Amino acid sequence: MSRITTSRFLVKPDSRVRLSQYDPADIAPFLSEDDAKGLLKKATKRLYDLTEILNAQDRWSLLLIFQAMDAAGKDGAIKHVMRGLDPKATQVFSFKAPSDEELDHDFMWRSLKVLPERGRIGVFNRSYYEEVLVVRVHPELLQRQHLPIKLFGPRIWTQRYEDIRDIERYLTRNGTIIRKFYLNVSRAEQRRRFLARLDDPAKNWKFSINDVNERLHWTKYMHAYEAAIAATSTGTAPWYVIPADHKWFTRLAIAEVIIETLESLDLHFPPLDRRKQGELAEARRRLRGT
Repeated sequence: MSRITTSRFLVKPDSRVRLSQYDPADIAPFLSEDDAKGLLKKATKRLYDLTEILNAQDRWSLLLIFQAMDAAGKDGAIKHVMRGLDPKATQVFSFKAPSDEELDHDFMWRSLKVLPERGRIGVFNRSYYEEVLVVRVHPELLQRQHLPIKLFGPRIWTQRYEDIRDIERYLTRNGTIIRKFYLNVSRAEQRRRFLARLDDPAKNWKFSINDVNERLHWTKYMHAYEAAIAATSTGTAPWYVIPADHKWFTRLAIAEVIIETLESLDLHFPPLDRRKQGELAEARRRLRGT
């Protein structure tokens, strides 16, 4: 399989992030989608094999976090990249606006209670990062979180970045590998996809007038993403800024990052002890006699 150089999407720790420096239409090393034909299918097969070992070994878990502007292709990327993987080894959670119960807890609560178990891959379609993205663009949402008044202040975002880094460090120290993806769609491509949803009756259901309203805050969102990514991309829980103007490339790049991550682990099927080996020998003897 042709390999994408994923390091160019990686945000190194303590980097200054300017999303304008990342090309949303990047498809290198390919010239067109035809050049990559069949590669996603091969990548998915490789992911299946690695996930089977991950599940059998039951030592590591993998948390994949997806964040993006509307119409960047998160749902499709998750569906296509994770297609065909064993359900017992994968789980996907989509986070919408928090419920009243969730607002009565800390901002990480609803995410922490659905973390992947050992041997499984957990996918967060949006995540606790919404609390330093949407809420930062719309600070009035903080009023709904029932925080003590004295905890409001100019350092609340810096404090939340600190909390996120601390919790992600804790998780990695306990065997949960974290990879975070920002799907970097251009404003022009987002507009094209919105119009496609309006023009196609089969896609009308995907459209909400709130999508257009949020588009008006594009610059604020870019600043919020840049600040959050810069503050929370670490050596053990890095961010990847993935080009998202070409969906086929987005999916292939994400698959490549996940494959590289799993291949970096000491994955192997667990060895059999003497008792288990004896059981297999006994089973073989009985089956040959029937």
